[in-house]
Amino acid sequence: MARRPRLTGRAALLALVLVALVAALAYPTRQFIAQRSEIAAQRSAAQKAQASVDELQRQKARWQDPAYVEAQARARLHFGFPGETLYSSVDPAAAAAVGASPQPQAAGQPWYRSLFDSIDAADTAGH
Repeated sequence: MARRPRLTGRAALLALVLVALVAALAYPTRQFIAQRSEIAAQRSAAQKAQASVDELQRQKARWQDPAYVEAQARARLHFGFPGETLYSSVDPAAAAAVGASPQPQAAGQPWYRSLFDSIDAADTAGH
């Protein structure tokens, strides 16, 4: 009995067609996968942006409340109502660490000269 060749003409043609199909579909498949990952990244960025918008809307709603504005003015700006006595405490250890109090502005000296003198004094204090 004669042996049939392993690779017939039909098998070679079928292999050639399959290789051509794989080569033809490789680039569009790669593009599809890249676009899907880009879509996922854009969705993630949109979710982060929406979370940021939600947080800003919550902050805006808080600032619409007069009680919150009052509390922030008291805490941040040290405001008080008329008739209230406001106190500011200073830690003695922190005041001693800072050093001597700033020198008063010399009479008749322009403000910018005093500013430059204080900058020079701060520059030489570290040496």
